[in-house]
Amino acid sequence: MSDWTEIAQLDDIPKLGSRVLKTDTMSIAVFRTADDQIFAIKDECPHKQGPLSQGIVHGSTVTCPLHNWKIDLASGEAQGPDEGCTNTFATKVEDGRVFISMAASAEAVA
Repeated sequence: MSDWTEIAQLDDIPKLGSRVLKTDTMSIAVFRTADDQIFAIKDECPHKQGPLSQGIVHGSTVTCPLHNWKIDLASGEAQGPDEGCTNTFATKVEDGRVFISMAASAEAVA
């Protein structure tokens, strides 16, 4: 059995935007960069749990809309001088379809 789940068509996610995938335990923000890379992270800033899905995407980073923390979309790590991390999830795109692996790739740091 595969651990990949199809969640959307690539075109369903706007460039420099996101969509939210809700699970039983959390919300996951799925981002599309200007060059069509797809990233998935827990939709919660490690600082004050701001909704990262509502942040501004620039390069492979999102800025939290609450306090302007910059979170690396690949690692989930806050950019200096801020410290903290949010869960990330593996993604892939095949034939214009976006898939996610629900196994968290990084442990959130309190």
